[in-house]
Amino acid sequence: MLKFGMINYKWLFLGLFSSLFLYLYHFGIEYKVLDTIFALMFVYTLFSASKKELLLGGFLTGVLWFWWLGFSFIYYELTYLIPLVIFGVGAVYAVLFYFTGLVNNLIYKVAYLFILSYINPFGFNWFKIELVFINSYLGTSKAEFLTILTVTALFIYLQRTKRKYISLYAYSIPLVVLFFINTIDNNTIKEPDLNIYMNTTDVEQDKKWDKKYKKDIVISNLEAIDTAVEKGYDLIIFPETSFPVVLNRNDYIKDILLEKSKEISIIAGALNQKEGLLYNSSYLFNKGKMEIANKVVLVPFGEAVPLPEKLRDLINDAFFNGAEDYEVAKNPTTFDINGIKFRNAICYEATTDRIFEQLDTSYMIAISNNAWFTPSHQPSLQRLLLRYYGRKYNVKIYSVNNKSKSSILN
Repeated sequence: MLKFGMINYKWLFLGLFSSLFLYLYHFGIEYKVLDTIFALMFVYTLFSASKKELLLGGFLTGVLWFWWLGFSFIYYELTYLIPLVIFGVGAVYAVLFYFTGLVNNLIYKVAYLFILSYINPFGFNWFKIELVFINSYLGTSKAEFLTILTVTALFIYLQRTKRKYISLYAYSIPLVVLFFINTIDNNTIKEPDLNIYMNTTDVEQDKKWDKKYKKDIVISNLEAIDTAVEKGYDLIIFPETSFPVVLNRNDYIKDILLEKSKEISIIAGALNQKEGLLYNSSYLFNKGKMEIANKVVLVPFGEAVPLPEKLRDLINDAFFNGAEDYEVAKNPTTFDINGIKFRNAICYEATTDRIFEQLDTSYMIAISNNAWFTPSHQPSLQRLLLRYYGRKYNVKIYSVNNKSKSSILN
């Protein structure tokens, strides 16, 4: 047990082992050996830590993963809430980790940790416990995660019964098998027959909806389209809400985009108003026609408050000046661009299973506005989650962002 004097530091290592994969990736340090070791140490520590250590380690994990969540309150002039948000997030994961040690039984721990991989507090699903293996030599599927949990439990059991040599074989052989499965699996998706321009933007959140900057933002977007046309691109993709207007009600900008779409296909994020309801949407302008894809999954406490109606309205009135939640579409949308299908996704929903339902293509366009949370490691966590879902559903994802780099994720 890791002790200095009378203080036990295992909780600290638990928090660090759970988060190092994310911080290493964020700072451009990618060594599969390190990620594999840290991830396995995390799982081992989950099994061996006491309830108190799990409580503190879970709190630290929640903070290290999600300290940036309160940043969006800056733009609502609610900066004083940021410390409360950080503490609240830490407390949620402290409780979730604590239940790992509720029963001192290895079978219980395996079952609970596997169930934990499905738990999404308040509908927020960015804590994927198996994500610690995303850059490792091992896999992130549920079956692989269950295998890792099981062999770890078996290893600890054999250690306790003083069968150390057998425990090493029982632990290493299944992991070697998982290693070879992931090494052999080189299923890559070919590039679509389209020359795609991914137009990353750099607009600060406090400027995006300021009327003083709207004209400059729109002009910059139109210039990017002209540049893409000059360079011979077939499709240009803009980030979420790249046009800071209710675009279907703005005939001037809409008509310009429809005309330009005769030379190049355009996907751009903007608001959409229909029958008095407001949607966060993607617009496809293609060959002089317009198609709208409304968001299917909203960000909990960002675009919708996932609480009963009365409590939801109370929070919106108290903190968001009475603003109403966005509306959602019933089903995901797939755009057809010159005969090639792309599933549309807007920011958070690209990291949910819901957006992959009834999938009829191997390509996805995911547009995001990360200005709410930068500077932080939020864009890095988003990319890792997109890689996780792309691997899970065998989809190539074109991630185009504001205030963070755009990338193609296989």
